[in-house]
Amino acid sequence: MNRPPKPRRAHTLRLLLGDQLNPVHSWFDTQDGGTVYVLMEVRQETDYVLHHAQKILAIFAAMRDLARQLKAAGHRVRYIAIDDASNRQSIPANLAALMARYGAQTLQYQHPDEWRLDEQLRTWAAHQPFDVQAVDSEHFYTIRTEVADAFQGRKQWLMEHFYRGMRQRHRVLIDAAGDPEGGQWNYDHDNRKPWPGTPDLPPDARPSHDHSALWATIEAAGVQSFGNPQAAQLRWPLNRAEALAWLSHFIATTLPHFGASEDAMSTRSERLFHSLLSFALNTKMLRPHELVQHAQAAYHAGRAPLAAVEGFIRQILGWREYVRGIYWAYMPGYEERNALGHTAPLPPWFWSGDTRMHCMQHAVGQSLEHAHAHHIQRLMVIGNFALLAGLDPAAVHRWYLGVYIDAFEWVEVPNTVGMSQFADGGLLATKPYVSSAAYIDRMSDYCSGCHYDKKGKVGERACPYNALYWDFFARHEGTLGGNTRLGMVYRQLHKMPDAQRDALRAQAAVVRSRLDQL
Repeated sequence: MNRPPKPRRAHTLRLLLGDQLNPVHSWFDTQDGGTVYVLMEVRQETDYVLHHAQKILAIFAAMRDLARQLKAAGHRVRYIAIDDASNRQSIPANLAALMARYGAQTLQYQHPDEWRLDEQLRTWAAHQPFDVQAVDSEHFYTIRTEVADAFQGRKQWLMEHFYRGMRQRHRVLIDAAGDPEGGQWNYDHDNRKPWPGTPDLPPDARPSHDHSALWATIEAAGVQSFGNPQAAQLRWPLNRAEALAWLSHFIATTLPHFGASEDAMSTRSERLFHSLLSFALNTKMLRPHELVQHAQAAYHAGRAPLAAVEGFIRQILGWREYVRGIYWAYMPGYEERNALGHTAPLPPWFWSGDTRMHCMQHAVGQSLEHAHAHHIQRLMVIGNFALLAGLDPAAVHRWYLGVYIDAFEWVEVPNTVGMSQFADGGLLATKPYVSSAAYIDRMSDYCSGCHYDKKGKVGERACPYNALYWDFFARHEGTLGGNTRLGMVYRQLHKMPDAQRDALRAQAAVVRSRLDQL
């Protein structure tokens, strides 16, 4: 058997992971013929949870695009494709083989953002005969421990406190006197309204890619997935230039209306006025600083109202950095927390969208079709149902991690386990984010034409959210009854006649016993 010739020697290999696709990292400021950049498509990363087809396809396509960019810029690149005969399908195994093949003395990698990869590389590196160095990814505003350090000694961690400090430190939406622009830190009261159909939706100017051949390669390699790959019309930015163009389009056409409709949901649009920048951001094609700077500039130029800009910046500068700090403060083990003891398996329609609940049908169906749903669909429709129904939070976490194109563990775990499922017992959220059908009806058109009656509490056609909502608080009164933010809920519950509480309890038991048939 003929073996390929040995490559030209190199003194350093630099690993780039699938979510480290930043072509303006300082690594690339100079060219060095003795340095080889390594990117690899491995089953280790496709298989640790079952992923949406678009997520696998988009990451591989974006990795290949970056490899082409680096080669065109004069850098040496070793790209290991999923079907490469020499692919050991493991990051450490491939690195060990490449270090020997190139005769390299040094391996460098950027700090991974997922604990499992960070631990894997750190543990493996400690046993290697060559020098291994980890460097910063040059992406975030904060370092991993910064949130934990900021709240050291505090009983309660509050994002609002952290967010205001970030605004002040980085001079974001701060006036000349050092006060928040407009005199307020938070403009939620101006935001979060339903969308009545106006203003008109902005055009979808995202690029379209045909990666049918790559998808055929992925399938032939045996990679398992779910959801619609949309391989012939993949609508996600796959490089920095495309991401910057889409960012500019969002700022010019969509940001002005983002705030008012940021919590709205509609069957008439999958995206409404959301940015759809999270995939490019979380794979580091864009830096959070760029989103914040563009949004702030739009406000100062009078092209977007303060409420919309503040709401958008809050998600980037505040929440995104905050949940990353929560993740690194409580990993490992955070992803397995189950403070409420929920154990029910996911109904099979989480993988098909085949349910008579119109809201879940649309939100889950959209997730399966587009690998995306916005934060209220994730939190107050899908997550709300999962929490009320008592689904296993670890199973919910794995579904969220797999289904969404922007889901990487550092951002997904705190949002799912903490914010959505309250499985951390209140470390992240001060109360469970649950509602009856009333909230969903107020913020969407989902209840129109639904099989279930949004006002019904008992009976076969009663909306499942209603009985589940009250039963959730009744079942968990021992844990949640002392929460001051839930005082009104428990006062209402205690005022109910015994017969009404018993009927709601019985209805909820029926719903939970037949989740598969909803």
